[in-house]
This record gives sequence, structure tokens and C-alpha cells, in this order.
Amino acid sequence: MTVLIDQPMWPAHGTLWSHLVSDSDLDELHAFAARAGVPRRGFDLDHYDVPAERYSDLVDSGAVPVSNRELVVRLRASGLRVTQRERRA
Repeated sequence: MTVLIDQPMWPAHGTLWSHLVSDSDLDELHAFAARAGVPRRGFDLDHYDVPAERYSDLVDSGAVPVSNRELVVRLRASGLRVTQRERRA
């Protein structure tokens, strides 16, 4: 399993945000997030939203930095991606 993180580029609440995802298993993603001190409330169905100030710490903890495009491609390939249609349902 690999935990991936994209560059902080999503603005909200006065900061930029990254996405933290797994390329294979949500349980492993939750375990990584817990070890790294990422609150469970940051989980949004298939990813964690993490503020820019946590980016370096998460990379140091083992998250692999990737482009936003690669993150989405690998999340889809894992079968874990939750689509906008599924989010609305």
C-alpha cells in the first residue's frame, strides 16, 4: 500500500489544502492518518483533507507526493474513488 498526497492547492477556510489517499486500502489509510495525527473528521469518503502546514510532516511520515492528476488516476485505479454522483446520493 502507498499513501499519496497532492500539492496543497485547494483553497478553503483561509488556507490551502491537500488530499491524502491510499492506492489500495482505506483501513491502511485510516491507520496512517491516525499515526500521523490527522483527525478522522478530515476524512471525506475516499480521502483526507489536510491543511498546507501538515504537508511536509506527512511526506516525512511516508506519504508519497504526487501531482493532482496522478492522485486521481491512482485513486480511480484502486477502486476506492467516490464519484460526485455517489457523493450526492
